[in-house]
Amino acid sequence: MAAAGRRYDIDWLQVLAMSTIFFFHCARFFDEGDWHVKNNHLYFGMSAFVGVVSQWIMPLFFILSAISTYYALDRRTDLQYLNERFSRLAIPLLFGIIAIIPPQVYIERVNHSQFSGSFIEFFPHYFEGLYGFGGNFAWMGLHLWYLEVLFLFSLLTLPLFRYLRNEKGQGFVSWTTGFLKAPGAIFLLAVPVVVMEIFVNLDPEVIGRRDFGGWSPLTYLVFFILGYLIACDVRFQVSIERQRVISLVMGVISTTVGFSLLESGYSSRTSFFALLRGFNSWFWLMAILGFGGRYLGFTNRMLKYSNKAILPFYILHQTIIVIIGYTIADWNTGLIVKYAVLSITSFVVIVTLYDMLVRRVHILRFLFGIKY
Repeated sequence: MAAAGRRYDIDWLQVLAMSTIFFFHCARFFDEGDWHVKNNHLYFGMSAFVGVVSQWIMPLFFILSAISTYYALDRRTDLQYLNERFSRLAIPLLFGIIAIIPPQVYIERVNHSQFSGSFIEFFPHYFEGLYGFGGNFAWMGLHLWYLEVLFLFSLLTLPLFRYLRNEKGQGFVSWTTGFLKAPGAIFLLAVPVVVMEIFVNLDPEVIGRRDFGGWSPLTYLVFFILGYLIACDVRFQVSIERQRVISLVMGVISTTVGFSLLESGYSSRTSFFALLRGFNSWFWLMAILGFGGRYLGFTNRMLKYSNKAILPFYILHQTIIVIIGYTIADWNTGLIVKYAVLSITSFVVIVTLYDMLVRRVHILRFLFGIKY
């Protein structure tokens, strides 16, 4: 477990989560689902990879963000916290919507035969109508939706998070920790996720939509609150680390059962599948946090560099992947070669843009939400 003070394991897990979402979005170019641009050949294996990762990757982002929020509130007043959230989330989101996202929408429109012409000719049309409602303007930021939702969650949950830090709130946290100290009891925290999944499945076309990373935004709110809760008492992390192996085993088993059901035609909107899905995600989250806490409680130069780069990397990554994917879509090469070209080239371009431009230009540091 990480030493008292800064949670280096959380820093490492944020970097590893960002790396995973990068390879996840590279895989979206090859999987069988619709996306902004697709390869000339699609692969079931990539669909399976995307399906497995989508069960825990964005919940992990919200869990890690909530844990970071707990430590941020240790050192900040409410006003300082909200100012930081605005500068780190809202400003990069607005900048991204205007400057980073338009090439993705352009390529999608061209790729789906909805526009012909150059990007310069398309750009004025980007501001016509709302994306997802027949228009082009990406009000949710496409892959930057996470910044938008996290900013809203930060506003909504601040009173609750402050309550959990006062005397009454600490009493609730202590009671919960004591109740969940038995072996395996930490998995009961999946129950609120299951309940929310059952609720949102009642209206799958509105509150239950899974366009944002595979889950409803309301379910992400539950993950966010649970992430903050487990940061409130060190005994949660002790329990998570002790049960990391069984968490991993249960994650593999529940994933296998879930995909077997889906392959047999079972609906993912049933109450039973909500139960399976909620616990599956929680098993993976507990395994990741458990192994991270056990083995990643250290820092080095790479982590310090990556901590600064992670937000700009996130903002840039999908647009670069889509642009490069568009240029290689018709290559007659196999999956391994093409995936390697897409991922390696995209990574090099993103890191070069960050290292040579974003982190060296004052205004870009501000627009990309880099801490000073």
